[in-house]
Amino acid sequence: MEIKLINKSNHPNPEYKTTGSSGMDICASILDSITIKPGERLAVPTSLFLEIPIGFEAQIRPRSGLALKKGVTILNSPGTIDSDYRGEVKVILVNHSNEPFSINDGDRIAQIVIAQVEKVTWKNKSQLASSKRGLGGFGSTGKN
Repeated sequence: MEIKLINKSNHPNPEYKTTGSSGMDICASILDSITIKPGERLAVPTSLFLEIPIGFEAQIRPRSGLALKKGVTILNSPGTIDSDYRGEVKVILVNHSNEPFSINDGDRIAQIVIAQVEKVTWKNKSQLASSKRGLGGFGSTGKN
């Protein structure tokens, strides 16, 4: 599948690093370094613009290394880039650590995954089929 891309950054296009990769790293595209203070959130520009085919979306996901090592992740994970959006892809990062986190131009800040989406039609009913789980909510499948 081909996705049309305008890359206004000074960095290469996102690419798969291994044959088994689902996501491609995307980089910050900034003039000056920025720092995200503990508890702060910030939309980081990438200078990437996409034309995604109808029936697909781009998901913006955290990089596991940043989350584990630095406590920095994506606030609305996964972020969705709809097929009809043509603006710049920005990544909403949040710093959950107790230390400031600095970002430089070209730093890998997130992953992008292209995924197919299914359109649904709602069918209003007065009752749903029963299931083994039933109304069990958070944590209910782990009970003995």
